[in-house]
Amino acid sequence: MIQRLTATPLTSDAFCEFGDVLEAVGSADKIINQGLCGRFHDRAQLDFGPDGRAGISVFQSETVTWPINVDLVERHPEGSQAFICMSGDPFLVFVAEDDNGTPANPRAFVAAPGQGINFHRNTWHGVLTPLHAPGLFAVIDRIGTTPNLQEHRFDTPYTVEPDQTCTSAGLI
Repeated sequence: MIQRLTATPLTSDAFCEFGDVLEAVGSADKIINQGLCGRFHDRAQLDFGPDGRAGISVFQSETVTWPINVDLVERHPEGSQAFICMSGDPFLVFVAEDDNGTPANPRAFVAAPGQGINFHRNTWHGVLTPLHAPGLFAVIDRIGTTPNLQEHRFDTPYTVEPDQTCTSAGLI
């Protein structure tokens, strides 16, 4: 048996319990570089814990096609993890609430071009799921010596499909 889940466009309000949406919306917080650049300041709650440091890695992942099957989620108990698509393409964001150490009530979003995400510490999330090649991402996360990965396999996988809003917005 498969559980069905519908992905909706990513918004800050819908995603706030899981992390931060990184995007340039509204008015810039500061105008810099001789008035040529708007700075949207401090948009993510980066958290690397007391024994970690910030690291920037580059991930290149195989792309997926709809419908997308999700049977594995993970979380990072020692720090946050941010994903910024370097090619500017949409990608799937799968998250779940925590229910006493187990993922529950999953949700799925499609990040639009120009959006990145930052998962807060201990947020259950799916693995990197690019929808378009080259699947190239800058990832800002914790570098440290203590374990920072927990995985959970669902007994019954989820099949995720985009909603009509994603289709009409050209996110798929």
